[in-house]
Amino acid sequence: MFHAFDNPAPDRPLDRPGWMALLARAPLGVLEAAVGPLGEQAPRWLRAPETGLMMVQGRAGGTGERFNLGEVTVTRCALRLPGATPEAAVGVAYVLGRSHRQAQLAALADALLQDPSRQAALDAQLLQPVRQHLAQEQAQRRMRVHSTKVEFFTVAREAGAADDEEESA
Repeated sequence: MFHAFDNPAPDRPLDRPGWMALLARAPLGVLEAAVGPLGEQAPRWLRAPETGLMMVQGRAGGTGERFNLGEVTVTRCALRLPGATPEAAVGVAYVLGRSHRQAQLAALADALLQDPSRQAALDAQLLQPVRQHLAQEQAQRRMRVHSTKVEFFTVAREAGAADDEEESA
């Protein structure tokens, strides 16, 4: 998974790769609540939301060689804030799935987060709820996995435990 972004150090500053990784996995409801009111004006599209396929690679074996795992549906877009100058920050987003609205809100959040005066407020209003949501999902996934855990005991291990008990007596 995204180990570097899922396990941030406590004193780690807010950086663009970190918030883009969070925005890519943010659920639409959280994005809508935090960024929706800020994006009432139509953005200036550099690349309107479009959906396509992207090849996903995996690694396996002792050497970690890459192999093509399959294709996933991805929606991407790029925008500038309304009324922004040509030198203003560009908001970019790639999200899994076909949700144009989710990609638009993630790109809008990316553009807003590039303004240092808004970072602290958006971190508390948007990124922290996304972190909490992802942590909750990970905890639920761990609970589901843990509930299916099977312990296998072999006769050899049980026999070895019986021999140890006889020697200690």
